[in-house]
Amino acid sequence: MRLALYQPDMPPNVGTIIRLGACLGVPVDIIEPCGFPFSLPAVRRSALDYAALADIAPHSSWAAFLANRGPGRLVLLTTTATTPYMEAAFAPDDTLLLGRETAGVPADVAARAALRIRIPLRPGLRSLNVAVAAAMVLGEALRQTGGFPAAPI
Repeated sequence: MRLALYQPDMPPNVGTIIRLGACLGVPVDIIEPCGFPFSLPAVRRSALDYAALADIAPHSSWAAFLANRGPGRLVLLTTTATTPYMEAAFAPDDTLLLGRETAGVPADVAARAALRIRIPLRPGLRSLNVAVAAAMVLGEALRQTGGFPAAPI
C-alpha cells in the first residue's frame, strides 16, 4: 500500500500525511510541482519528528511518478466517483492517489486510475480535508489487506 499526493497545495496537509505514512508504515509519494517549495522544513510543523521515520519519495512530475512506480493499481480518491470507499476491494499493492486540495487531478491523471472511489458526505457538502480523507480510506484499505503494523505483545 502507498499514498501518492498529486501536486499538493498545502504544507500542513502534506506533513500530516507524511506523519500518517510514518506511523502506519506506508510510503508516501509526492508528485511535484507542489503549490509551495517542497522540503521537509516546509512540512515540519505538522510532520513533527516523524518525517525522519517516513518513507518519502518525491517525483519531479506525473511522468516521473509513472516511470518509477511499482506494480499495483492506482486508486483515485475523488468527489466525482460513484463507488463509496467502503464498497471497494483493496489490494496490498494499491497506491491511493489524492489530488490537489484546490483542484483535484486533471482528466488525464484521473484516466490512469484503475479504480475511483469517494467518501459519502451529507448532501450539499463538497469534500473533506485531504489528510482526513487519506486517513479514512487508508484505514479501510489496511484493514481489508491486513496491512496494519503488528500490535506489541
